[in-house]
Amino acid sequence: MRHTLAVLVENKYGVLSRVAGMFSRRGYNIDSLTVGVTDDPTISRMTIVVMGDDQVLEQVTKQLNKLIDVIRVTDLKSEESVERELALIKVNSDVTNRSEIMQIADIFRARIIDVASKSMVIEVTGDEGKITAIEQLLKPFGIKEMVRTGKVALRRGQKSS
Repeated sequence: MRHTLAVLVENKYGVLSRVAGMFSRRGYNIDSLTVGVTDDPTISRMTIVVMGDDQVLEQVTKQLNKLIDVIRVTDLKSEESVERELALIKVNSDVTNRSEIMQIADIFRARIIDVASKSMVIEVTGDEGKITAIEQLLKPFGIKEMVRTGKVALRRGQKSS
């Protein structure tokens, strides 16, 4: 089972290393990790996706809470949160297939952010399924490069994580 954790930490050097080290020491794998400063410049927010059952989730949460720089750990259940990823995909294109690639991008509400004579760069945001779907449709054209962020997530409604 996949769990998405929102972890508020002090915005200091070495915190990311300590968090990643905790996962490594305990033998847990991080499926996805994104980190960014919050509206308070002294606090960063980590969104961590980890695989495991409820026991693994409990252990990871307890271990994270033991770290000095960790302020709060919240399990973001998918039905209670909004989740997104971002991907940049550079795909082979020329005058013969450019309009078809543009139609695919349009269907997925993606943006074309760069066009060259033999390639295009497409920016797409959405859930994991949407990113995977557009990737599969673009593969026949030849994906030259692709970069994909980890998941970012927020709780729905009034509560904050």
